[in-house]
Amino acid sequence: MADGRRGDKDHKNPSDDEAALSARLERLGERIATANRQTDQDDDARSNAKAANSASAYARGFRMSTELVAGVLVGGGLGWLLDRWLGISPWGLILFLLLGFAAGVLNVMRAAGVVSEQSERLKSK
Repeated sequence: MADGRRGDKDHKNPSDDEAALSARLERLGERIATANRQTDQDDDARSNAKAANSASAYARGFRMSTELVAGVLVGGGLGWLLDRWLGISPWGLILFLLLGFAAGVLNVMRAAGVVSEQSERLKSK
């Protein structure tokens, strides 16, 4: 038709189209809301896990640094006492400082899981 009017046969009732579109938009809105809730729950779970991992990492780091410092201090203390008792200054202090450092490094490696303890090695044989 040349006058711009549409025939009733070619086009459905406009209110039916609007109702169908509204229903589709409502279903889409519900799906988006459901997806957002799931995403929020996943984000909450990730942030909780990240906070727990962060606290755990700080605890492990503090433990490892304490292991190293304790080994050096105990070795130095024993060496100093040995020097005073036997009068062999400074050799006892030097020797036991080195032994304390080695023990501290070994304890840090055990705490990190790089080196297993001897009892675990014996069980596996």
